[in-house]
Amino acid sequence: MMLLIPVENQVRELDPKLLLACIAARKGFSSVIGSRRELEFRIDTYPRSIYLSKSMTRRSLIFFKMARKFGHDIVTWDEEALVHLPPETYFSRRLHPDAIRHVSHLFAWGQDNEDLWRQYEHLPADIPIHNTGNPRNDMLRPQMHSFYEDEVQALRRQYGDFILVNTNFNHVNAFGPDMNLFQPVDKPGELARFGRAARGMNREYAQGLWDHKNAVFNSFQQLLPKLDQAFPNLNIIIRPHPTESHDVYREIAARSSRMHVTSEGNVVPWILATRVVLHNGCTTGVEAFVMGVPAISYREAVDEKYDNGFYRLPNAVSHQCFNFEQLQDMIHQILSGKLGAADGDERQRLVKRYLSSQDGPLACEKMVDVLAGDNKKNTSYQKKPIAIVNTDAAASKSKVPWNIAQCCQSNSGCQDDVGKGHLGDLRFVERLQQITVLNRHPDTSTQNHFDQKEFILHKEIAAEEDIAYAPKYGWNQKKEEKLLS
Repeated sequence: MMLLIPVENQVRELDPKLLLACIAARKGFSSVIGSRRELEFRIDTYPRSIYLSKSMTRRSLIFFKMARKFGHDIVTWDEEALVHLPPETYFSRRLHPDAIRHVSHLFAWGQDNEDLWRQYEHLPADIPIHNTGNPRNDMLRPQMHSFYEDEVQALRRQYGDFILVNTNFNHVNAFGPDMNLFQPVDKPGELARFGRAARGMNREYAQGLWDHKNAVFNSFQQLLPKLDQAFPNLNIIIRPHPTESHDVYREIAARSSRMHVTSEGNVVPWILATRVVLHNGCTTGVEAFVMGVPAISYREAVDEKYDNGFYRLPNAVSHQCFNFEQLQDMIHQILSGKLGAADGDERQRLVKRYLSSQDGPLACEKMVDVLAGDNKKNTSYQKKPIAIVNTDAAASKSKVPWNIAQCCQSNSGCQDDVGKGHLGDLRFVERLQQITVLNRHPDTSTQNHFDQKEFILHKEIAAEEDIAYAPKYGWNQKKEEKLLS
């Protein structure tokens, strides 16, 4: 059976989805990882497969109908269900009653996510919800830190000690004006039309969120120069949300040689490399907590309706400061070693409710077990694995045997105790790391959207190099037949 694994945001999604494909290979699955757009355009060219969707919105509906028409099964999680909007707003924005009917399995981040979905009045009675956790959480576990070690050390060599400021003002500072909560008005006093970020919200909620996010956004703009002056021995890394405009931050950073604006790479190594994470309601606050890295939520602008109704989790698991003096003192305590990461039983219980599989079997393993069990019921879908590789011409020059599954099926790759939470030994992590690096095109490794390449992960290594490259569109039927013979 084949898994179709779409990637929309490369820096956030690629690494955990590679891990998922690697684990799936141990259960006999072949996997195709590629641009969401390309996988959707080519859906009629793939053999019957399991498509791992990341949303169930109105946009998903047309594709779901098409995928089901070609015999594909659809399973899904929701990328936005960890730090989520209040239920009614979340439902209207993230779930579509017709789309969810095409889904055979739901994978929840944790108990909170499962409970949220069960409140949905259009949830099909027969759809199972599996409280598995998420592959992104697997990458935060201590056993996986070595996967990012080279990147962590490179960041420390380049920037030394630094404060990581993660912003999430995409509701009011998106790189396209139509992507904000409200679109620009042509005339003063004109009623602003909803932007993409307000879809599913009523005007009162959207206006309140707009006002609050603008207040927090302005407070961070004032904060950055103060940080620069107060901590002259530290670099300040400003890492905007993937859909945020960088213009405001670049203008501020231009005034100092120690402020840098970047969205390069996955955020995990940046968190591991920093002395302290600074945010307001950002998922990176949760990630920092899980990895034991000090994080501070800077809350100079407060609106409890949104801070507790939308951003409760990341704020609650971080240290909190409400003015610059408090923040300055807390950063000094962290730098001196007097204060570490936020902790406490209440925070641990909260995170455990939101994030399953923090120990024991990986979320990836639990998901694959569900799919493997379901696959046994659909034996007519079985097909000998197809070996096809990267379709990017520049990457193909390396002539790399594109086989991530090798690291999981070889006895020297990972051991059977991966499921016990040990990830076998470090050789498993080292091989996954090597494959990830090999599969990254040097010109696109820092881009947010995964549009320029497609990776095919397979269980068998093609013996001949001429089988190693598929045409840009569709299957190469002769090579497929040659491989399967």
